[in-house]
Amino acid sequence: MTPRTRSQQREQTRQRLLEAAVSCLVDYGYAGTTTQRVQERAEVSRGALLHHFASKAELLVAAIHLIAEDRLNLIHAATDGIEPGPKAFSQVVSAIQTAMSGPPFVAALELWMSSRTDAELRSALVPAERRLGKALRDIFGRALGDQDPRQTRVAFDSLVVLLRGLAVTNVLREDKKRTDDIMRYWLERMAPNEGES
Repeated sequence: MTPRTRSQQREQTRQRLLEAAVSCLVDYGYAGTTTQRVQERAEVSRGALLHHFASKAELLVAAIHLIAEDRLNLIHAATDGIEPGPKAFSQVVSAIQTAMSGPPFVAALELWMSSRTDAELRSALVPAERRLGKALRDIFGRALGDQDPRQTRVAFDSLVVLLRGLAVTNVLREDKKRTDDIMRYWLERMAPNEGES
């Protein structure tokens, strides 16, 4: 096995710090995510942390981008090569639902809620979420095929709002059957008919 270069070691340390930051957001929330906790979870020195990120804000901005990129990669992997139509629509909705659930999405929700009162965090979060939102809208629109752009936008926005609401609700009362029933109800009303595309 070839020894890693300094550049590879730096990148690996940076990645460990970002993953530790996301993990701390899930476990401790925004307020409880301290640079000390992240450093300990990543198993790096204080100097290594400060070499990569001068502040908590800088670390969490990078974590925001990691979360957005991971969510987007997950959706691309699940939707690449599908043709527009009813089946593609349900596959894309399922991929978006998967990306908007689980620990990384809980971390994203923590950042969303905290950005309400933290202008620095909000200014970093908005561009990452806009980029992710545009990419998701494009994937969603391709799955719908040749539909009215306004209706596509409303359908996409309603899906995102629904999924965020389910994620928040599931924090206190997770009920997979209820979630599945709600998603099925939404899909039955929003999916294009077999003859459409």
